[in-house]
Amino acid sequence: MILEILTYPNKKLFVKSLEVKAFDENLHKFLDDMYETMIAKNGIGLAAIQTGEAKRILIINLVDEESKEQRKEDLLEIINPKILRKEGEIIYQEGCLSVPGYYEDVKRAEFITLEYQDRFGERKELEADGLLSVAIQHEMDHLDGHLFIERIGYNKRKKFDKEYKKQKNT
Repeated sequence: MILEILTYPNKKLFVKSLEVKAFDENLHKFLDDMYETMIAKNGIGLAAIQTGEAKRILIINLVDEESKEQRKEDLLEIINPKILRKEGEIIYQEGCLSVPGYYEDVKRAEFITLEYQDRFGERKELEADGLLSVAIQHEMDHLDGHLFIERIGYNKRKKFDKEYKKQKNT
């Protein structure tokens, strides 16, 4: 089922998500719905809060370099994530399904080590760099009630606010 995606300035996007305790059929169905929604909206990542569910859940499915497609077998379902280590710096142009049509450079850690649980509650660890590292950090910001536009610096944020107001008035 395709879920509704909340867009800025919806107040729910600024809510801190709660830890997932039940790894059951309801969770599995929700993860499947999140995946369908992300693919339908041409996203590479989605946090549960973007659909109005304040749960520490995110999914990521990057485009495969060779096939230029998103393959379901590459899907990462990340529940209750914790970053154990951050290293380096990378600047990447980010966009967001909750801030449609706006893209800006954001500075993040280039390498991360992540601890999380899968859909069955199994503990996992993942080392990520480049776009995967950026995507995980972007989605984890959502879990803490933050959007990427909060990381773009004062002048770029003023420009965004001006463009956003202009869009709203048309």
